[in-house]
Amino acid sequence: MDSSDPEETALTRRQSAAETGPFVLRALLEDLPLSADGDRDDIEINCVEFLEQNLYVGTSASEILHFVQIPPDPADPSGKPSYILASRLPPAFHEPPNAARPGVQQILLLPKVSKACILCNWTVTFYSLPELSPVFGTTQIRPCNWIGGIDLNIDSSGSGQDVKAPSVTVLASLNKKIRVIKISEDPRGLRTIDFAGSVTSVRRDSFACVADSHSYALLDVDRLLKIPLFPISSLDVSQSGNIGGHVEDISGNTTGGISRSTSSAQGQPAVPTDKGHGRSTSLGTFMTGGARRAGQRAVSNDRSGRETPEGIFREASPTPTTARDPSPMNKPLPHPPPEAEATTESQQALPAPLAPVLLQPHVVSPTPQEFLLVTGTGPLDPGVGMFVNLEGDPTRSTLEFDRYPNQVVVDGRGVGVDPTPTTMDDEEEGFVLASMSRELGEESRNGIEIQRWDLDPGEGDNEKYWLEAPSSSSLKDTSGLVRIGLRSVVDPGDVYFEDVVDRLRLKRFQPFAERSMDASIWSSYSVDSRTVMSLERVSGERELFESTDSIPEGWEDDRNKEEQQFAQRLGQTRTRLVAWSGNTIWWTVRNPLALRLDASIADMTSSKIRDDKTYPSIDRRKLIEVVNSLRGREAKTETEFLSLGYIRQRAGLLLFMSGLDALAPPLSEPEYRICEDALLEGGLDPRVILAIVPCLRDEIVEGRKGIWIHGGVKYVADSFITNSLHENTESSQSSGVRSDHILNFLKRFLVAWRKKKGFGSIANENEVFRSVDAALLIILLQLDRSTPPGPPKGKSVRLDLYQLVDKGVDCFERAISLLESHRRLYVLSRLYQSRKMAGEVLATWRRIVEGEPDDGGEFREGEQKVRDYLTKIRNPVLVQEYGVWLAHRNPKLGVQVFAEDRSQVKFEPTQVVEILRTGAPGAVKDYLEYLVFSKNHAEYINELIAYYLDIVTSKLQESEEARTTLAQTYESYRALRPPKPTYRQFITDNTIDEEWWHSRLRLLQLLGGSQGSASQYDVAAILARIAPYTQELVPEVIILDGRQSHHEEALGLLTHGLGDYDTAINYCLLGGSSIYHPVSGTVALESRPTREQQATLFGFLLSEFLRIEDISNRVEQTSNLLERFGGWFDVGHVLSLIPDNWSVDLVSGFLVSALRRIVRERSETMVTKALSGAENLKVTADLIQKIDIAGPSIEAEG
Repeated sequence: MDSSDPEETALTRRQSAAETGPFVLRALLEDLPLSADGDRDDIEINCVEFLEQNLYVGTSASEILHFVQIPPDPADPSGKPSYILASRLPPAFHEPPNAARPGVQQILLLPKVSKACILCNWTVTFYSLPELSPVFGTTQIRPCNWIGGIDLNIDSSGSGQDVKAPSVTVLASLNKKIRVIKISEDPRGLRTIDFAGSVTSVRRDSFACVADSHSYALLDVDRLLKIPLFPISSLDVSQSGNIGGHVEDISGNTTGGISRSTSSAQGQPAVPTDKGHGRSTSLGTFMTGGARRAGQRAVSNDRSGRETPEGIFREASPTPTTARDPSPMNKPLPHPPPEAEATTESQQALPAPLAPVLLQPHVVSPTPQEFLLVTGTGPLDPGVGMFVNLEGDPTRSTLEFDRYPNQVVVDGRGVGVDPTPTTMDDEEEGFVLASMSRELGEESRNGIEIQRWDLDPGEGDNEKYWLEAPSSSSLKDTSGLVRIGLRSVVDPGDVYFEDVVDRLRLKRFQPFAERSMDASIWSSYSVDSRTVMSLERVSGERELFESTDSIPEGWEDDRNKEEQQFAQRLGQTRTRLVAWSGNTIWWTVRNPLALRLDASIADMTSSKIRDDKTYPSIDRRKLIEVVNSLRGREAKTETEFLSLGYIRQRAGLLLFMSGLDALAPPLSEPEYRICEDALLEGGLDPRVILAIVPCLRDEIVEGRKGIWIHGGVKYVADSFITNSLHENTESSQSSGVRSDHILNFLKRFLVAWRKKKGFGSIANENEVFRSVDAALLIILLQLDRSTPPGPPKGKSVRLDLYQLVDKGVDCFERAISLLESHRRLYVLSRLYQSRKMAGEVLATWRRIVEGEPDDGGEFREGEQKVRDYLTKIRNPVLVQEYGVWLAHRNPKLGVQVFAEDRSQVKFEPTQVVEILRTGAPGAVKDYLEYLVFSKNHAEYINELIAYYLDIVTSKLQESEEARTTLAQTYESYRALRPPKPTYRQFITDNTIDEEWWHSRLRLLQLLGGSQGSASQYDVAAILARIAPYTQELVPEVIILDGRQSHHEEALGLLTHGLGDYDTAINYCLLGGSSIYHPVSGTVALESRPTREQQATLFGFLLSEFLRIEDISNRVEQTSNLLERFGGWFDVGHVLSLIPDNWSVDLVSGFLVSALRRIVRERSETMVTKALSGAENLKVTADLIQKIDIAGPSIEAEG
């Protein structure tokens, strides 16, 4: 599409002549040939009518110009119709008695009967439609002031009426009466109304509001009743006795007044006033200049020389009102009371009467129940519009006209007014248009004053507008003024607004002068090479998917045609109002909402110059007023819906652009909120906003079908981008955009757009949300730079960033690039998690754990998180790969991956051992420890013992220091005086933080049988492994001797090698099992030796105690042993072992307890013997008793 087509030029040209009012003038016909010969320039247009593509123009030259419309080419909806002059008709008229010839005064079209009534020089003639051929012979009505009074409640086209005999009732004003005439195939007079000098009339049903040259009145044309209202000019004292209501003399005299009769309204239903318009305005407010009398008919002397012609009006006049049946419905109006008598001399001396002030009366009917009448004081003074109902009572607040109008028309049915069949298609807003001249400075200008009639004067929308004809300033008549005529014609005309089409039509928006393949300026770092595979894979899948949709050649031209055809409907409108001035006629058409508000916005724009370049500047306050005026406004038509959206888009865009203007102050937060609401409510494609921000422009994804927006919005955006391209790219992208206010506005705007995902109304959803997500990610990354490293605390931007990536983004590959460039690896891992890409998640975490920069610093305790994540995924390959990696870095944590019961992937322990031996040999021992000590898998004890032995023996073999350390522990322990801890407790309390030391402690724990698995390891093999180190591994040798039942050797080492006497005693009690178990009381009872075995072991221990080198230690340990465990010893054996030189006191405790035990045993034996004897006697007695019972038995020998 050519970006330099005349659309932008047209927009620029039209903005220079802003039309902000509710109505505009569009040419209907220009340069009318008012003069037949072209030799006169004093001919004026008096009246205009339009019906079924026929234009009738009445001139002051007593001619009717009949133009026929030639429709434009159907292939060009924007084309204007043309008009050709079909005829120039001079209507017949009776020569007036004076030389004044006003020309054609009225054109009354009656389409229902296909007739036209033309008033020319006070003579009415009749013609057929549309060609204006004379009908009814030579029938004329003369002298006639006006003809009209058609019932506005009836459709003028005749729809819904009797099609067999259609007829129309009109009113014709004669000098002294009004004739009611029924026109069908022939005209027929119905009745005569006695009302003289009337000059205009508007009728609703049977009620007609008429006016003569002095005052207004309501007539009931069926019952022949009159309600006098008020004078046209409040300075006209000539009607002081003829007008009803309360009156006052402007000279200062006060006279009495009466109330006018409302009998003409009897029998009619009460007419409610319109919504919100209960009024109590007094008609007397506008009546001054003398007393007025109700009930008296006004008599005009202006046309006393004129008579009603003969012909169809020869029938006798209807019976006067006074002769009618005085029924309640037709009773005459009451007579007024007598005038108040003067009471003072000043009242008797009245001033000389003023010259009468005559104003042209204006009567229109905005609703079926109301008439609007205009009064004033003079032609150069303001006028007042008064609303009365069918009873003559005020209904609304008055209207004020800046000058007394020349002509008045109304348009629209009015807000709150129920539609009728004749107003169903009318606009709801009601306007009154008045042509007048106004003084602007020293110049008098003609134009049309426009205001609402359906609103109170105090309401905000009730604003006056001034509309001038395009050439009104250059037209002059003999008085120096050229009046503008106004008329509501019978048929509406079509008006095409090309400007509406230009603005509302969707056009392709191209934000890039040339597509940049570089990252945005906020993506300054290169993408890590380890993400290239992920990017290529995801991008390849997307391209493969998109490549399946083919776009036909020439699709853009087809789209432009479709958009043009659609928008052309929006530019069509209709109007019944015409205006004319000089030799030009215009349609007075409602200004389309889009153009009206657009013009208001254009009026707010000015220009600023910087560096020899011109930049637009806008009045923000007025622009915000426009936006606020649209709040809550509901569209009633498709065109209004699109117009409201367009204006909101354009206003919001301009407001946002003003915030980027370096010459203007920054937007406040409330202004940003207003801008955001306007853009969201208007539905502007967010990519347009991104195009306005240079640093986000590269994030736009146009798609193969591009971005399509309203033409008016495109013009604004293109202008801004074009200007920005002339500035330095770096500075323009960096300046202003990094403001937190702008970034927060963009964040809120884009977040709101993300909520629309899945809406069917979003066109090009994929491209839109890819752009939105990428831009939002950049903005959040920028805002998050000020957040301290670490996990987020409370509500913060970092939480918003997490929420964005956790919910998934449509611009996945672009998001990877952005997060890599900003070194936000943890956020990148969350992005991968949103797509369940476990491999990429673990790879990213590994990069962080291995020290790659992560500016956010959120990944705390990374190894633990990797371990937890591996237990949740179901991919065995990933679990194995990263489990081995973790075991290599942190063996204790890594082995839990393979041994965790809750893991989704299970491995056999033998398989795990092989995996760890291959990938993390250092973790095998930890894995076995985890199995044995945490999971109590005793079957792996032998293998774990082998690992411990490897570690310990290797250390002893290569380190003399280690051997020395062990020897010193033995010496240190032996040097301790009792009571002292066990050797196991001693070396645990004095541990060395080295692997071999901890491995030896675990080895002792396993050899000591802490797992209840003494028979599950190979004692001989272990003895063979530690044989070279028996002097250093004394506890190990003791345990192994015990396992082989070499108790004497084991007790000897405990006593003499270690000096661990308490452990030696435990050895005897436990039979050599679990002597190094760290927790007491866990040995099973069935594994303990019998008392005889314990006695044997204690005998061995006594012998070893008696061989302790230190005599004091020997005596102490032997005495304690005998005293504590004397029950396991034989007294005789002990006495045979005790040296003869020992004092009895040393073993007194043992001897006393032994003797007590002997005495106790002897006593127990005696008691047992006595009990046995008693039991024997009892058994013998029982036997004898049973023999006696049985008696003797005889056995015969055979």
